Amino acid sequence: MTGFFSRIKGDKTIWASAGLLAIFSFLPVYSASSNLAYLYGDGNTFPYLVNHFIYLFLGFVIMFFVHKVPYHYFVGLSILVLPILILLLAFTVSQGMVIDGANASRWVTIPFLNKTFQTSTLASVVLLTYVARYMAKMKDRTFTFKQSVLPLWVPVALVLGLILPANFSTTAILFAMVLLVVFIGGYPLKYIGAILGAGIIFLSIFMLTAKAFPGLFPNRVDTWISRVENFSNDDVTEGDYQIEYAKIAIASGGVAGQGIGKSVQRNFLPQSSSDFIYAIIVEEMGLIGGIGVMLAYLMLFFRIIIVATKANTIFGKLLVIGVGLPIVFQALVNMAVAVELFPVTGQNLPLISSGGSSIWMTCLALGMVLSVSAKREEELQQEKVESPADEDNPLEILSEAI
Repeated sequence: MTGFFSRIKGDKTIWASAGLLAIFSFLPVYSASSNLAYLYGDGNTFPYLVNHFIYLFLGFVIMFFVHKVPYHYFVGLSILVLPILILLLAFTVSQGMVIDGANASRWVTIPFLNKTFQTSTLASVVLLTYVARYMAKMKDRTFTFKQSVLPLWVPVALVLGLILPANFSTTAILFAMVLLVVFIGGYPLKYIGAILGAGIIFLSIFMLTAKAFPGLFPNRVDTWISRVENFSNDDVTEGDYQIEYAKIAIASGGVAGQGIGKSVQRNFLPQSSSDFIYAIIVEEMGLIGGIGVMLAYLMLFFRIIIVATKANTIFGKLLVIGVGLPIVFQALVNMAVAVELFPVTGQNLPLISSGGSSIWMTCLALGMVLSVSAKREEELQQEKVESPADEDNPLEILSEAI
């Protein structure tokens, strides 16, 4: 066991935070999955717990192997994988999977495994890596909007345009993260404003076209509009039953909660083991459990910022911000939806909600962050070997501890 832990490199707090969130997740997933077991099985929740364990185990295997890859390799991989990803997204959205008249083409079936995979989760990691690569490449050059359209914004537009018809919330989050990365990378504000305006215009045209020609292709525009209307409407309607059950669960939790496994609303709340699992956590573990989960993600956010700050290359900094911050942002969005600060979005709680795609891609992103951190550790150790006289410098020891 000691030999195994010696192979783990990178920021130990990130490893610990991810591990604690994963271990903690078994409690709410096991409790919340009783609803699924009742609806689709014989009432036995154990298979759902086994599936969740397998997803997490494979996720941490991905994280371990990815954090061993020197992060500069991700530059070439992003260029190679992006065209394949665009084709995969096109195949996904063309499947025409429809649920209640709305486009739900978010998944592809993995051959021979009879399992589905949500391609937009992989798209987020690959696209943000690609954007970080481009911004790092242009760090010593003068930006012109015309020169950046084809290598930067055309791939971004293709990926976002293929995700949008089935998943607006993921598109919006990914677009926001792209703008954040290019802003930190030094892209001129006037060009960012132009891209933001173009994005708003494109979204407006898409929504108007979808409303004018509802039979042209299945879409979720009506769902988006109804969710925003339900969010802004103080009156309880049939369309916002999900958030009402979530609010009941949270209100029932109080300070200490009803007790682990004693949730009542898990039997009524749709997606209680994924999209609304935070409401089940608060119902069973109270305000203490809810704040504890939030603090775990904030700790993860703090360490991601530290790793980005200490990275010695522009690509390393932008990569950590690009693939790391969406994890925390998605968690905050999920929690905000549960307490009705945001409209319903369908975003999972990273490393806690059930679902293989989200877990695997979260672990992939954390593995990339840890790869950057591991490289920094290697450089520090090399500096110690070359200058042993500074080994006992208290300021250096404090800096490494942080």
